[in-house]
Amino acid sequence: MSARSSLAATASSGAKSATFLTVKDAAEYLGLSPHTLYVWRHRRQGPPSFRMGPRGRVMYRLEVLDAWVREQEHADSRSNPALNPFNAPPQERSSRLLSA
Repeated sequence: MSARSSLAATASSGAKSATFLTVKDAAEYLGLSPHTLYVWRHRRQGPPSFRMGPRGRVMYRLEVLDAWVREQEHADSRSNPALNPFNAPPQERSSRLLSA
């Protein structure tokens, strides 16, 4: 069982520990390095995160990570046919450009 499926299974069983993920756990869940998540956070990119507790640990909500992944899939032209430029109707040239 992969780390992502085991985390998802834990979350679906109602365990509170899997509702919030640390940077390390979120990186493992997404198949990224923790450093990538830290860089994205610094640049205000990537999945939304927040600080929790008196130490201010960076945390991620599991359902927000899933929603962020869906957004990335929807925004990518390879997985969203509506964004694929080859599916766009051909554009006609204006007559101004042809007469010049």
